[in-house]
Amino acid sequence: MNGFAGRILKIDLTTGAVEKSPLPEAFIRTYLGGTGFAARFLYDNVPPNADALGPSNVLILAPGLLNGFPVPTGGKVLFCAKSPLTGTIAESVMGARLGSELKRAGYDLLLVSGVSGSPCYIYIDDEDVEIKDAGGLWGKDTRATAEDIRRTEGDAVVACIGIAGENLVRYANIDCEDRQSGRGGLGAVMGSKRLKAIAVKGTGNLRPHDADKLMDLCLRYTERMIESTAFNDDTKYGTGEFLEWMNSEKGTFPTRNWREGVFDDREKIDPYHWAPLYTKRNNACLACPKPCGRIFGIDEGKYAGLRIDGIEYELLYSLGGLCGMGDIEELARANELCDLHGLDGISAGAAVAFAMDLFQDGILTREDTGGLDLEFGDPEAELKLIEMIARREGLGDVLAEGVKRASERIGKGSEDYAVHVKGMEPPAYDVRGIKGMALAFMTSSRGACHLRSCAYALELTGKFWKFEGVDRFSTKGKGVEIKELEDMMTVYDVLGVCKFSRGFFLAEGFVDILRTVTGLEFSESEILGLGERINNLKHMFNLREGLTRDDFRLPKRLLTLPIPEGVSKGHVVTEEEMNKMLDDYFEARGWSKEGLPTEEKISGLDLV
Repeated sequence: MNGFAGRILKIDLTTGAVEKSPLPEAFIRTYLGGTGFAARFLYDNVPPNADALGPSNVLILAPGLLNGFPVPTGGKVLFCAKSPLTGTIAESVMGARLGSELKRAGYDLLLVSGVSGSPCYIYIDDEDVEIKDAGGLWGKDTRATAEDIRRTEGDAVVACIGIAGENLVRYANIDCEDRQSGRGGLGAVMGSKRLKAIAVKGTGNLRPHDADKLMDLCLRYTERMIESTAFNDDTKYGTGEFLEWMNSEKGTFPTRNWREGVFDDREKIDPYHWAPLYTKRNNACLACPKPCGRIFGIDEGKYAGLRIDGIEYELLYSLGGLCGMGDIEELARANELCDLHGLDGISAGAAVAFAMDLFQDGILTREDTGGLDLEFGDPEAELKLIEMIARREGLGDVLAEGVKRASERIGKGSEDYAVHVKGMEPPAYDVRGIKGMALAFMTSSRGACHLRSCAYALELTGKFWKFEGVDRFSTKGKGVEIKELEDMMTVYDVLGVCKFSRGFFLAEGFVDILRTVTGLEFSESEILGLGERINNLKHMFNLREGLTRDDFRLPKRLLTLPIPEGVSKGHVVTEEEMNKMLDDYFEARGWSKEGLPTEEKISGLDLV
């Protein structure tokens, strides 16, 4: 079929078996690509209650359907497995060339199972697939690993883990070309398989259904993006360009482990302050004409020579405001450590902030911290803890489990300080002042997440897509709102399109693009129905792994501690509001009060 390579590649690291099989056309029509393919294969190939860090878990690499074609921002590829952090489905998207390269090598999907007897890496060069020794790479950081493999394999695209993945830190990530599949501990899944890296070279061509029309559409959307009002701010200041707005106009920037919703040192970490001083150049994801990525560089002083891709909004929050850190160079170093060691910067920052909070209230003492004074805003404490987490040393070994498990080990009331949903540390939206996002944190299949729904875009502005007049402080209508947004954003992850292009691509635009690439005819309602099917499938996987209604709860701090200052002062999500929104969401999904899909729902979505 046009638009696809047409094959699945399966590798068993225990036996060394390599299997190539055709991708059935009926399966393509039902799931299309990206997160659709990944969710189906995860459900079918990982046995119930499998150990996420055991041989039965399956690591899945799933390119978006549009990978390999010049659709603007259509270069997103997805890793997926059962999460060692949450026990639910874990999926995380990155903007590297990996997906395009895998499709050009001849595969729409890579499944890795088993455990290697020794450190290894997978090398794919079109038809040649090998499992190679990585003994000399074990212990190296992500940059050194990728450079070493490229010296051996030429211009292969390399995805790899750092020492955090090797040490099974439950929120270790996967790095590729300065982009990360960050959330849910997918790097730890690779580490558990002793899989240091996946290197891919592809030389084949992908054929679209209608090349001329596809080029017309690509040029039209590219022009729209370049001429948009957002182009200037996005390319100059990146994803952090609205940091000041989130503080001063919305009062929803989580600060000092969610004690506050406004960071008083925000000017020092605002891109409008530091971007002109430290940005060396833009650094676009594959196929993106509107690059928000940038190379941040320090030329002199303590960190002279530092170069990172960033600093993204989420890490300005987690490594910045959440830890009370107002020094941009120290924050950049913390970002660099997370990248080199292969740590999810959101969860790592949240774990550090959690420990600082406990130290401030005397629950942790210097005896617990190995002599460290864990004060909010202390850069030495933050950098040292990140190192300890990656190496699982001392208190770092406890924090490497994530704040949920760490609080269970520490005890002494520390559970009240652990901010998470389903075990996942949240991103940079203080949902006490954004009620729809509070529900989105609860319902996301991978734990607290802003990207499964992108509801912040609607909640904070009051209108997006087919919604208008939305009140962020109200709980009214949130069930339908989040359900519809989740289904829409799932289509983005099927196609491999960046969600920062959500102002340009909506369902009707995807219908045109899908037709020109594949020849498949989908109506707008059918493509949104595809999103609904996939979200139900992910939910069924989570239910099979033991998820119950109690796992959807918000953490105690967000239910009992109102935002103390700023525009959202006094706001909190009450227990009653939480339960009402969740009831509304389950009803919108057609699920029972306990969140169970009916037989009719499952059958109607062709999920039997």
